[in-house]
Amino acid sequence: MSPIKDLALVYEAPNEAGIFSGGEIVTGSVSFTLTKDTKVKSFKVKVKGEARVHWTDNTGDKRRSHNAHRKYFKDKEYLIAENPKDTELSKGVHSYKFKLKIPEGDWPSAFSGFHGKIIYTLEAWISRSWRMPAYVQKELKFVTKYFPVPDQIMCPQTGSVSKEMSKGDVQMSATVDRRSCSPGETLSITAHISNMSSKNVAPKVSIQERIHYHAITSSKHSDLSVSKVVGNTIKPNSVENVSCQLKVPEKAYTVHNCEIISVQYYVKVYLDISFTIDPAVTFPLVIVPAGVASHTVGPHPAGAVGAPSYSDFPTPAAPTLPAATGPYGYPTLDPMQHGAMISGYNNAYPQSVASYGFSSAVYPPSVVQPQAPYAPPLFQHEQQPPSYISMFQPPSSNKSDEH
Repeated sequence: MSPIKDLALVYEAPNEAGIFSGGEIVTGSVSFTLTKDTKVKSFKVKVKGEARVHWTDNTGDKRRSHNAHRKYFKDKEYLIAENPKDTELSKGVHSYKFKLKIPEGDWPSAFSGFHGKIIYTLEAWISRSWRMPAYVQKELKFVTKYFPVPDQIMCPQTGSVSKEMSKGDVQMSATVDRRSCSPGETLSITAHISNMSSKNVAPKVSIQERIHYHAITSSKHSDLSVSKVVGNTIKPNSVENVSCQLKVPEKAYTVHNCEIISVQYYVKVYLDISFTIDPAVTFPLVIVPAGVASHTVGPHPAGAVGAPSYSDFPTPAAPTLPAATGPYGYPTLDPMQHGAMISGYNNAYPQSVASYGFSSAVYPPSVVQPQAPYAPPLFQHEQQPPSYISMFQPPSSNKSDEH
């Protein structure tokens, strides 16, 4: 039985949110109790960042595993240096302070998914000759300082789509009020819908999370709805203006700077029509933690007009926008006129059209929503993501020097 008891690791949070970034110092202490005098080979504390992906494919009787691993940094401090002769510690309570630095760098934000993790940990190891080491670990909240945030954050994005049907057609133009936001903030979405078909249509808006996992020989992806609202049904041969507010999930962050895991978000505005492929307009969305906007780098998301759509419809012509311009030279949009729709509809919204809101039904992150044909195939989570221990096994005592 090990004489090392109550091994505890405590660190000081750098801010109220407890979030670390590159270049910051991690300070704290490690304490433990010895039930008897004990010889220790070494005692060290380290902070490290790494990413790992893993999944298994089954093809007939064959089973193939896919793996990838990236190490970002490691800093360690010896509280008891390793010597040829072990250090003997007396029975009782022991406490040691430490100070480690996270190197400056464009490290990706922490992330946990079903097939992989980007994780930052603080660890303490007590090694003894011919014995298993005593080990304790704490996971750190880490967010990068660098995001590909567009300059025109508050400028709207506008797009349109048309769907021809056997009896009449359906047209929609939609606008999202910004290109970038922070977790917990609210997006405003408006849409003008012309339903000249014989079917009912239901407007829906969702924030989609698209995750890509990359291994050496393969890749895997998923497309999940992390927030959603549903509008009132629009009857056949009618025109409506609809609007809604959609809250961004509290723990959502864009991950753009990891080679083996990427996390992207987009707003999807679509019409639910029975027995047909749903017409949709999508808008890229960069989700940035509050307070890091001054450290942004990288390319801008797609332009505001005619944002890319992952539907099966051809890219519509750019909407006709009012001539007036606002900040950054972006056209000023009248709240009742977001631009023309294709198929010849280019009039302002009728003044007699009533405005319909969306219901506040919010879908949990685990619900996988319908996917447009050109988007990556859906992946339904059937179980909880694997634990840290199952993906990042601590090394055995005979390899502790490598860590």
